[in-house]
Amino acid sequence: MKKDLQDDTGLRSYLALMVIFVSLLVLMQFGWSNVRGTELERIFIDEITVKPAAWLIAHITPGIPVHAIGSHLNAPGGGINILNGCDGMDVVLLLAAAMLVAPITIYQRVAGILTGSILVYLCNQLRILALFYSYRTDKSLFSLLHGTIAPILLIVIAAAFFVLWLACNKRSPAVSA
Repeated sequence: MKKDLQDDTGLRSYLALMVIFVSLLVLMQFGWSNVRGTELERIFIDEITVKPAAWLIAHITPGIPVHAIGSHLNAPGGGINILNGCDGMDVVLLLAAAMLVAPITIYQRVAGILTGSILVYLCNQLRILALFYSYRTDKSLFSLLHGTIAPILLIVIAAAFFVLWLACNKRSPAVSA
């Protein structure tokens, strides 16, 4: 009987954490969707995402004259447009919601969100480069990368980071005297 109560309490705690996680994720996604068309979205996409991608492309392939124009990576032979949803923010918010319900200290949560956000940003920049080059060379590869492979890969990387972060930041049990 006692084991059944413990199992039931554990299940309730788990379900409560899941509800909190999903609620946080929905609220953050709703908040981010409300910045569409605002200056904040323009700064995040045009300045923080597109301009660095153009800089990277120019340094990786100096023969391709690429220009960041708003949310566009323009180049002779083809370019791409980075929209809200292609910026990696959905994966950052997923990771942040997970960190906020994780059984770690507030410092570990904040550090995990910041470190994970940087990782997701860098991986998303690589994703944008892959999309840019694939669009120019193989449109079917671009479609596969854009619609399936890259989004799943970003989520897998964020999930792996989360698991690794938790493993490295376990709460140490209280020492009893």
